[in-house]
Amino acid sequence: MSKYVYSFGPGASDGSAAMRNLLGGKGANLAEMASIGLPVPPGFTITTEVCTAFYDNDRAYPEGLREQVDAALAKIESEVGRRFGDKHNPLLVSVRSGARVSMPGMMDTVLNLGLNDLTVQGLAEGAGDSRFAWDSYRRFIQMYGSVVLGVAHHRFEEIIENVKLDEGATEDTQLSAQDWHRVVEAYKDVVQAETGHPFPQDPHDQLWGAVGAVFGSWMNQRAITYRRLHEIPADWGTAVNVQAMVFGNMGEDCATGVCFTRDPSTGANEFYGEYLPNAQGEDVVAGIRTPRPLSKSYAKPGEISLEEAMPQAYAELVRVRETLERHYRDMQDIEFTIQRQKLYMLQTRNGKRTAPASVRIAVEMAESGLIDQREAVTRVNPQSLDQLLHPTLDPKAKKTLLARGLPASPGAASGIVVFSADEAEMRAQKGEAVILVRIETSPEDIHGMHAARGILTTRGGMTSHAAVVARGMGRPCVAGAGGIHVDYGAKTLAAGGVVVRAGDTITLDGATGEIFTGFVPMIEPQLSGDFAKLMGWADAVRRLRVRANAETPLDAETARKFGAEGIGLSRTEHMFFDPERIGAVRQMIMAHDEAGRRAALAKLLPYQRQDFVALFRIMAGLPVTIRLLDPPLHEFLPHGEAELEEVASALGMGVEAMRQRAAELSEANPMLGHRGCRLGISFPEIYEMQARAIFEAALEVETETGKAPVPEIMIPLVGMKRELDITRGQVERVASAVFDEAGRVLDYSIGTMIELPRAALTADTIAQSADFFSFGTNDLTQTVFGLSRDDAGKFLPKYVESGILPKDPFVSLDIEGVGGMIRIAAERGRGTKGGLKLGICGEHGGDPASIAFCEEIGLDYVSCSPYRVPVARLAAAQAAIGAGGDRTA
Repeated sequence: MSKYVYSFGPGASDGSAAMRNLLGGKGANLAEMASIGLPVPPGFTITTEVCTAFYDNDRAYPEGLREQVDAALAKIESEVGRRFGDKHNPLLVSVRSGARVSMPGMMDTVLNLGLNDLTVQGLAEGAGDSRFAWDSYRRFIQMYGSVVLGVAHHRFEEIIENVKLDEGATEDTQLSAQDWHRVVEAYKDVVQAETGHPFPQDPHDQLWGAVGAVFGSWMNQRAITYRRLHEIPADWGTAVNVQAMVFGNMGEDCATGVCFTRDPSTGANEFYGEYLPNAQGEDVVAGIRTPRPLSKSYAKPGEISLEEAMPQAYAELVRVRETLERHYRDMQDIEFTIQRQKLYMLQTRNGKRTAPASVRIAVEMAESGLIDQREAVTRVNPQSLDQLLHPTLDPKAKKTLLARGLPASPGAASGIVVFSADEAEMRAQKGEAVILVRIETSPEDIHGMHAARGILTTRGGMTSHAAVVARGMGRPCVAGAGGIHVDYGAKTLAAGGVVVRAGDTITLDGATGEIFTGFVPMIEPQLSGDFAKLMGWADAVRRLRVRANAETPLDAETARKFGAEGIGLSRTEHMFFDPERIGAVRQMIMAHDEAGRRAALAKLLPYQRQDFVALFRIMAGLPVTIRLLDPPLHEFLPHGEAELEEVASALGMGVEAMRQRAAELSEANPMLGHRGCRLGISFPEIYEMQARAIFEAALEVETETGKAPVPEIMIPLVGMKRELDITRGQVERVASAVFDEAGRVLDYSIGTMIELPRAALTADTIAQSADFFSFGTNDLTQTVFGLSRDDAGKFLPKYVESGILPKDPFVSLDIEGVGGMIRIAAERGRGTKGGLKLGICGEHGGDPASIAFCEEIGLDYVSCSPYRVPVARLAAAQAAIGAGGDRTA
């Protein structure tokens, strides 16, 4: 019989940290902590394989599971000296989820399970505290009723608020045992009314109800959304962890908390965390009460830290911190409970952190010898570097402070205020920058948090749901801004007499916790210190070169600042849309003969030459790949009467003749029409002008700087060798003419963009005429799939959600299909010409998963947008390490 249940506890555990895929992260780490002697309450884990079987078999459990659970439950009873369901000495358990990767708050939890109308009396007698027992019972009914029975959470909250009003209480801790008894009876009435059945009293029925709910929560909408955003496969499943309860709500000598072995926002090597006295764990993450700091160094005036309130427990927690960080060799996120001054560990996991913290922690751990430089490079998620590469608030800018909260996730953002996740998503889809404002966020807000530029909450601390999720997403977040009053009905937030309405603009500074009215200017980041050190280590091990897609001086300068090693794609058509040039471009297109086109091109030549001069100067001798004119001509056509008349006048033609000419040029499917090399063959004077501009610019910069630029001229949309032969001949003739005029030569190369399936399949032939291939994966994806990326947004998300495609193929390379074409072209091209240079210049050039594929098949470089260059550098290094090699070996 298969083993579905793994026990853990003092002295011995069935599992270990290495069994994360089977036991989930929580179960594996509970077993590991118990094995190394940390105080872990005993329990057991139901494996992720059961979750898979649960969904494969119409929510039925595999044979033998119940017997294994009963045996593991008996083992807990033996270890703690309590019996499950015993009315005199009851064992209570928690039931928690645990996927192999952290999904904070996305799935369900039930605490205090095993309580009923009889066992609550035994719990009170054993603890000598009726208030604690009835508080625990109401918590259990509330969680079980909501998670398992589907009763709306607010129905329970309304009852508590009414009792607090009756008793004049402001905090839950002010309610007595009698008050909680009242709440429990009201809760049971709500359950009966909402479900038609009394609240379940059999602890075993409760247990299986909770286990089923946790497995069921793997497919709730918030978990599905989180998995989609973080690219977590649905077939991984979750484990279920059942653990003996320890109680942080027994009185003032009890507490619960969350802490990090280092500061998750800054990465500083400081013990950081929060706790609540006389509370259970959900109170901390839910933001219901404002937590207190762990250490004196973080305490504000009037706050009592755990270090002061419970010095012995705090000292033991510090020792645990040191043990766990040494053992796991990474920053840990720890959950703990203190029951009557005794510390218990409930969870450890690699802590989510901001990008700045991630870089700092990796570098400092490497420098301290805890890890080596190669491992430090692998510790930082390349995608997270986006957080470091965007502006922060200008310290010199005028700002109007509205309020302050906690600096929960660094970065800065301005946007219009919205009060619901749905509205945040809707407005963001229209291109608006939004700030999501909530009293407190919940897992149901995940889609709006992802859509928002920043998040503001009035409740919760640094370990609240909003803070943890925002840090993981890289969104600026200010949490616990208690000075702000939010009115959802009126759609306003107010502080200090100032009212901000929905649609008004505010600015968040997640590094300081400040909120400002209006828009605040921002400045570019300074990429030095730990970041520069880590990127240096990455550059030392990566094999792939990293270039940028750039055609403006600003893009080129940004790319160089971020470490680009040249330009892998300069799209010359983007240069033609400048208002000073578009008129001449339109004259060229609308001209009826070669003479008319050449006249218009003569006007464009000086502009093109200066474009290339600027790029060659900035790139300072690095390679610059220039793609000759590619897009369909219709993109340049005049629109409206005024533009038609302007072009007609310049060409000495009538407006009606212009309309007729425009009609002649129109195409039913222009993206598969008269574009790319087809233009160069039809109208060779276009490519001749561009080639002249390139060579004259290169000679000018060589004279000026003494450094010869390295132009790589790329012919687009080649599908047949003969197309490349013709256009290559055009370029070479222009080169000879320009070099004869100048009396000197310079090196250059001519290659092609592989973006058509026919080009990939006939790459061995095309390579005979090419010095390099650059894979244009945007168009190659379109032509391989036979779909338009401009229109595919209508159905691709459904394909991803349904599992037809693992990811959007325009975001991350389709390895099987499009990647298969690239692999064929690379092998066949190099089969003809061994030293053929190969690169990729589609948007996939900045995607880490696509970069790993480029490393695997031996491409020479990737090219991506300027802001993705550091992402690509780090991803290329990680790909080289993953492949078992590096360029220094």
